[in-house]
Amino acid sequence: MPKKQKFPHLVGSKWTARQTTWGWRHFQVVNRKNEGLWVFAEIVASCDPSVRFWLNAQQLKDRSLWQPGWQTLQEMQEESNC
Repeated sequence: MPKKQKFPHLVGSKWTARQTTWGWRHFQVVNRKNEGLWVFAEIVASCDPSVRFWLNAQQLKDRSLWQPGWQTLQEMQEESNC
C-alpha cells in the first residue's frame, strides 16, 4: 500500500496571510516540492505574479500566520474577536 501523501490538495489552494507579506495578503500555491520528510509550497501573490517564494507547507497550518481561502480584513478581524 502506498504511503499517504502529505498535503494532497496543496497546489491550487488559496491563502490569506495574517500579516502583509512581501506587500500582499492573498496568495495561491502554484507548486510543491518534497524534500525528505518536508513538503514545501511555492506561493504566488494573487495580485502580483512576480512576488513568489517557497515556504514549509507545515506553516500553512499555523492559523496565527495563515488563513485558508482569501479573506477580507473584516472577516479576519471578526474571526479573531470570537
